[in-house]
Amino acid sequence: MGWVMMSERELNRIEVLAQVDDGRLSVQNGANMLDVTKRQMFRLLKRYRSDGAGAIRHKARGKAPNNKIHKSKRDYALALVKENYQDFGPTLAAEMLAEHHGFKVSRETLRKWMQEDGIWLSRKQRRTFHQPRLRRECFGELIQIDGSDHRWFEDRADPCTLLVFIDDATSMLMELRFVQSESTFSYFGALESYLLKHGRPVAFYSDKHTVFRVAKPNEHMTGMTQFGRALAELNVEILCANCSQAKGRVERANRTLQDRLVKELRLAGVSSMEDGNAFLEGFVQRYNAKFAKAPAKPDNLHRALNIQPGRLAEVLCLRDKRYVTKDLTLKYDRKRIKLAVNDLTRGLVGKYADVYEMADGRIQVRAKGVALPHTILNPERRITHAAITENKHLSAVLAHIKDEQDKAAPEPKVKPVSNKNGYVKTGRRSPGRPSKMEAYYERKRAERVAANAPGEV
Repeated sequence: MGWVMMSERELNRIEVLAQVDDGRLSVQNGANMLDVTKRQMFRLLKRYRSDGAGAIRHKARGKAPNNKIHKSKRDYALALVKENYQDFGPTLAAEMLAEHHGFKVSRETLRKWMQEDGIWLSRKQRRTFHQPRLRRECFGELIQIDGSDHRWFEDRADPCTLLVFIDDATSMLMELRFVQSESTFSYFGALESYLLKHGRPVAFYSDKHTVFRVAKPNEHMTGMTQFGRALAELNVEILCANCSQAKGRVERANRTLQDRLVKELRLAGVSSMEDGNAFLEGFVQRYNAKFAKAPAKPDNLHRALNIQPGRLAEVLCLRDKRYVTKDLTLKYDRKRIKLAVNDLTRGLVGKYADVYEMADGRIQVRAKGVALPHTILNPERRITHAAITENKHLSAVLAHIKDEQDKAAPEPKVKPVSNKNGYVKTGRRSPGRPSKMEAYYERKRAERVAANAPGEV
């Protein structure tokens, strides 16, 4: 006799039936234990005594179900799916088979067929895992940068952004700076401080913010941002991560800073960005002493800056080219710039000149590396309703708009026509249309006044 497959329920039945058959258990008690009727208990006992324990097994075990779909129908459905609905999910594919081919099958049955045939992957099979990236081996090989917008001073000041520079090999905070928002000039300021302290790293690792990457460059663009152009002149590479998990070290540092730094600023009573930037120097030293790790290799890949401070300001600025018109004027950032007439500017008509915008707002116009004297005709800047503002700049832009509106003169109050004619309110409510009795009393009062005989009515 070969092996007989049984379920736990069937084995439990055999044990109870054996006790009933030996007389150790009554039929009624055995029926209660198996949760069956007494008549069913006698049927089971008859099968057990005649054919043995194997007879208790379910009769349909090992047989094909009556509602099983034929293999040819399964192959036909899968052939239609592979030919016409290769990238469809089971639900939509079942709808298409019923609508266009007259083949009705439940979505779960089709899902099982597609999984068995490798056409469809289950949710568990489609799950992706972000494997942790190993640290870089040397200090200064890769610096992760990011900006964290948060209420760093809680309710003591408006929200602002903290620029974070962290070394990938050691998790050391290399540079922290509070700024109003993430902008090119704010990153230029933090980069200048970093370069003067540590030198030039091999590469920076950032997200896809527009400061670091041009989203959709066209044929007239170089595809390089102002920040990228400055790093290229300094011979430093800029890399952009596809997801936040890729630059997880700076993201985790932001989460830690949003907890520890906020509380330390509260204990120190710091309530402004200026005081906060002064406080950050000591905080960075304490943070690195606690959380920094030793690199895998002792090499420091930072290189000397080898550039004069004045030259560094020319690198960390906004540059663009502008067309010089016949009257020696050019336009830049809603400003009209007039060049002085000299031997050098006369040859610039119909050509392009280089415009440098410094961090302090100064504008230089250069040709062949020579600064040209100029005059700004309309230096005013204003924010229009059509200005395109990024999400990370919105808070700073709204704060600027509010300040400009507060500086503006209050609008004059519009006076009604009655006020212009000399009408003065008496404080009494308008009586409306008088009644006949009130009109009579008013007429009598007017007659007494005319006769110079006032009296009570």
